[in-house]
Amino acid sequence: MNNFQVDYYTDIGIKKKSNQDSILLNGIEIEEQEVLLAVLCDGMGGMSKGELASATVVRAYAEWFQKIYANEADLQDIDKIKAQWNALIKECNDKLIAYGRESGQQLGTTATAVLIWSDGKYLVGHIGDTRVYYLTEEIYQITEDHTFVAREIKRGTMTKQQAATDSRRNVLLQCVGVNESFEIQFCEGNISKGEAFVVCSDGFRHEVTDDEILCRLRPSKLHQEKLKEKLVELVELNKQRRESDNISVIYIKRN
Repeated sequence: MNNFQVDYYTDIGIKKKSNQDSILLNGIEIEEQEVLLAVLCDGMGGMSKGELASATVVRAYAEWFQKIYANEADLQDIDKIKAQWNALIKECNDKLIAYGRESGQQLGTTATAVLIWSDGKYLVGHIGDTRVYYLTEEIYQITEDHTFVAREIKRGTMTKQQAATDSRRNVLLQCVGVNESFEIQFCEGNISKGEAFVVCSDGFRHEVTDDEILCRLRPSKLHQEKLKEKLVELVELNKQRRESDNISVIYIKRN
């Protein structure tokens, strides 16, 4: 797409037997404006169940995007999109809970979607601990981690340093497919030309710092031909530091 610089990378990691992360990247052009959808879901569950959970949500977003293309007016209505995403996640949540009960295995997934227009408008819908970072000359985390440790940091009962090594750092308070109730975090705004989003699973950022991410992916310094190389470099750095999870990242820069 002419208005965006986009790439992604995903890796099974050093310990897992399967990659339970699922990624969707899709774009359309409507009335001379490009619209890009990026979704990253980090599944959890025994055997291939996490992969099934994450793929279920990604497939639902892909079908939604295909349908919305046929009704272009809906893509201009943020409130309508939020309502549609709420319905989409509820349907996925119900399906996964029912499947889990029938199979006797709990499964679930994070679900983080970014919809961005070429004029800079964007919408993020988020559940779990997959993150969206906003990169300028600085790095900002715009999603909240729906985790036990994030809640304790917010309450003031735990420091970020304690949370980084706490055995409960992966305990999710919200995800798709586990509890009947959920609340999507929505973020909306405008991204300027030359700025970028990084969407990543928790495996991508446990063993690297925000500064290390920014150093390699700073939009003003990063050119398309080096983008994949830098994503791979960060993934390999996580693996060298013994990150045990699957590792996935999507990079989107507005040109």
